[in-house]
Amino acid sequence: MLEIRWHSRAGQGAVTGAKGLADVIAGTGKEVQAFAFYGSAKRGASMTAYNRIDSELILNHEKFMNPDYILVIDPGLVFITNICLYDKPSTKYIITTRLSKEELIEKKPELATKELYTLDCIQISIDAIGKSVPNAPMLGALMKVSGMLEIDYFLESFSKVLGKKLPPKVIEANKVAIRRAYEEVK
Repeated sequence: MLEIRWHSRAGQGAVTGAKGLADVIAGTGKEVQAFAFYGSAKRGASMTAYNRIDSELILNHEKFMNPDYILVIDPGLVFITNICLYDKPSTKYIITTRLSKEELIEKKPELATKELYTLDCIQISIDAIGKSVPNAPMLGALMKVSGMLEIDYFLESFSKVLGKKLPPKVIEANKVAIRRAYEEVK
């Protein structure tokens, strides 16, 4: 089973990202879960979202997991929450930051032994979408790091998911952000 934990602030789109990922993955015939935990149900509060993906029926509905991927879409949360909680030696981290990997590790030494990928999802979303919605770029980075789906397949499927609630111009902007993140994640 593949497990993903998102660290975000309410309003940054982690729940929408987790649900969008679940919709795309469900279209491949796999079993999937997407859910969230809010510490405080107000915009800007720290929160976590979760995905589970498996080819078998998923019977576990608990928030506890040992994630394969930890996605941090708010850079400040690296320093105020324990993003490493319940990780495992093989956990891969994708973190939104303007810092280089070296600068990030200098400020957060516990990341030195982790498989770490960085990019600035906030700037990518501002450039492509016109506002800070870092969930879409994070999905592009996840596709690159995980290799779970080819980027073109993901973009086509995700566009269909977005098409249910967003106008074509916004969908195209999200696709630009996803592809840019796919190309820029290091």
